[in-house]
Amino acid sequence: MREKILKDLVGAMKAKDKNRLSVLRMVKGAMQLEELDKKKELTDTEMAVLVGKQIKTRKDSIEEFKKGNREDLIEQTQSEITVLEEYMPEQMSKEDITKKVEEVFELVKPEGQKDIGKIMKELASLKGKADMAFVNQIVKEKLN
Repeated sequence: MREKILKDLVGAMKAKDKNRLSVLRMVKGAMQLEELDKKKELTDTEMAVLVGKQIKTRKDSIEEFKKGNREDLIEQTQSEITVLEEYMPEQMSKEDITKKVEEVFELVKPEGQKDIGKIMKELASLKGKADMAFVNQIVKEKLN
């Protein structure tokens, strides 16, 4: 994924695609910061998590832009999300996530809310493949 982003960055420069170039430069910068922190090249899973964070940040921004009635910024940010989603692995369906949560419940056998940490630890393998906020929501509903 790392090589694809860098290759597409060069392609965006050649094509003079300013929006795509801007988004890919931001991702490259975030990637380089993360690699400096970890002192190693990021794996595809770590890259998926990083791109997922970029998408989440932009979705949060869209909510703020809606409050400020800024349609121009909403459209621009939505186009950035579209570019970023190209680099995300295919996301799991709600049924697959629910099935995985049920498997973990059978394994962990939680007794209440205090076991949510154990459950989420087992579900950490879903990072990058599923929206972890949604996974957390399913776990909480199942615990209740």
